[in-house]
Amino acid sequence: MADLPEKLARVPLFSRLRPRDLKQLAKRMSERHWNEGETVIEEGKGGAGFWVIESGNVTISVGGRPVNTLGPGEHFGEIALLDEGPRSATVTAASDLHCFGIVAWEFAPFVRENPDVAWTMMQSLAARLREAEARGEA
Repeated sequence: MADLPEKLARVPLFSRLRPRDLKQLAKRMSERHWNEGETVIEEGKGGAGFWVIESGNVTISVGGRPVNTLGPGEHFGEIALLDEGPRSATVTAASDLHCFGIVAWEFAPFVRENPDVAWTMMQSLAARLREAEARGEA
């Protein structure tokens, strides 16, 4: 878990956070394991968790069709920390999977206790929105 703050720094939502904030966030995260073939997240279902892959791989599917694979150091579910809305894809463990994660109700107190984090994340979201608009996606 020593390199978890570095992995969090590569998540667009957290990319502008200070190293000490990333370390504090990493301390709040817990470990979870899934066996190969298990569904981690189901498209259309409610979601509240964000995960960073420590080891293993996942397959991302939309409408039952595989669209991507993710592996160690990559992440999924960060938007669910903010809105707890329905999942836009299904995530399935393509191999035995070990992740570090946090759920919205544990993330919210972290943000409330660290208001600078909220502002920094809003700046990151604004930057992502501008990029999407420039690509014609928004």
